[in-house]
Amino acid sequence: MKKIIIDHRTSQEEKSSILNLGYDYLICPPSSSLYDAISGHPDILLHIIDNKNIIVHRDIHPKFVKLLKELDINVLYSLSSLNSSYPLDIILNAVNTPNFFMHYLKYTDLNLMKYVNGRKKLINVNQGYTKCSTAIVNSNAVMTSDKGIAQALYKENVDVLLLPPGDIELPGLNYGFIGGCCGLLEDNILAFFGELDHYAYGKEIYSFLSKHKVDPYFLRKGKLIDRGSLLTIE
Repeated sequence: MKKIIIDHRTSQEEKSSILNLGYDYLICPPSSSLYDAISGHPDILLHIIDNKNIIVHRDIHPKFVKLLKELDINVLYSLSSLNSSYPLDIILNAVNTPNFFMHYLKYTDLNLMKYVNGRKKLINVNQGYTKCSTAIVNSNAVMTSDKGIAQALYKENVDVLLLPPGDIELPGLNYGFIGGCCGLLEDNILAFFGELDHYAYGKEIYSFLSKHKVDPYFLRKGKLIDRGSLLTIE
């Protein structure tokens, strides 16, 4: 059974939706070293390298590591500790697809860089919150509100839907990001924390997903909310 790694503040409605789809979930323990808005966001606290390898921030709770190891996951640790001061909060917040690894590379945690360097194409962008800002639709299609990310991926012949920023909730901040409010459950199912009908650019996303034969699934009613991505492990 696939597991979905979620923020500890994920609502009961959202958890029930995950279970009703036939998946289970793991709650990522928050970090007191981060500011509250992102303190429990999985895409800040860990990085899924592939189906068998996950790198977590070095100070993560041991019980969570134990749960991952019980799933036969090889758990690696970041070299650096997380801190609320940028760029120490973005060391694991990279985008990783079968075709490329994208991040503000000079701030990527060195242990993560060791693992991906030489294994796939590296793309540097100046947006440190790379995963927050990028929703992966498939290995050749993404959605983002960051123009720098869009320009970098255009050069790689990736199909990019560039969306205006805003209209995504993130308690404690002015707004959240498109990458943080969704995640692939399967190759053809993109789950959202919220409904596209309540998003200003929902029609554009519907069209883009249809183009790539990906179906949206809504885990909660109402507006989209950034919960630090929805990360799936086998």
